[in-house]
Amino acid sequence: MTPVSASDLLDGAVVVSVPMRIRFRGVSVREAMLLHGPYGWAEFCPFPEYDDAEAARWLACAVEAAWQPPVPVLRDAVPVNATVPAVPAAQVGAVLARFPGCTTAKVKVAEPGQRLADDLDRVAAVRAGLGPAGKVRVDANGAWSLDDALDALAALAGYDLEYAEQPCAALDDLVRLRVGLARAGVNVPVAADESVRKAQDPLRVAVAGAADVVVIKVAPLGGVRAALEVATRLGSDHGLGVVVSSALETSVGLATGVRLAAALPDLAYACGLGTAALLADDVVARPLIPVGGSIAVAVPEVDAEALARTAAGADRVAWWRSRLERCIQEISARA
Repeated sequence: MTPVSASDLLDGAVVVSVPMRIRFRGVSVREAMLLHGPYGWAEFCPFPEYDDAEAARWLACAVEAAWQPPVPVLRDAVPVNATVPAVPAAQVGAVLARFPGCTTAKVKVAEPGQRLADDLDRVAAVRAGLGPAGKVRVDANGAWSLDDALDALAALAGYDLEYAEQPCAALDDLVRLRVGLARAGVNVPVAADESVRKAQDPLRVAVAGAADVVVIKVAPLGGVRAALEVATRLGSDHGLGVVVSSALETSVGLATGVRLAAALPDLAYACGLGTAALLADDVVARPLIPVGGSIAVAVPEVDAEALARTAAGADRVAWWRSRLERCIQEISARA
């Protein structure tokens, strides 16, 4: 990480609390700390349950974004997918309408308290909404056991899935799942997300034969440069498909993911970077939401009125400032 002191980071830092339109990944309000450096604004927003060691990588990403020059890009816009939370099937049409022009949709499945029948109804509604030419992918966030994943994907395969993201939590189970699906004649590629961004060695997923596709998120990997190296090695060296996705950031954080996607030598998949459409507010005047199914590469400027609307309470500001200081200590200890 570029050497930056705590005072440099905290000078001008703003903590925001942004409500979600629909509860997603258990989150109804998204908190983030926005930092300002020589190259503009950046976002530090690891989820509250993450420990300091994991959160420190998110801080490294923010520091790179605001204190280092941006990496060159190969395209000026990137295609994105719609993101459908675990809503009832009747609400799917309204969700898809927030992603104009998107012909790919990622659908949340395996939500706690729901049944496979709920997933089937939701995916069916998405398939109907996109039509036969649309692409549908599902994301279980590692919630299924191996047996449950085999059963669920056999049932969901009838909707012509592009892939299933992190169906099982354990890397070994992903390997067994791919074998089991092949033996059963179920044609559903497997994508790894948590197995990449939470791993000590992100490349292990390829060596183990655990996935056909990898989902790359820039903040958990420590920044655009580190994520670009991981994506290039997994894609070019190991032949895996690469999808760039978000972690429910505001438009400030999403802009960093968009730059990563725009810098990739090959971008064969729609990216999961349209999630500002799931927020009920944002910190910029012009949020990074899809236009014609794509998001343009941009350097967002925060809006003073938006910051005032979304300002977090004093207790949360103190919590985030303390967290940032601990993460700086974590990075210093590693160095």
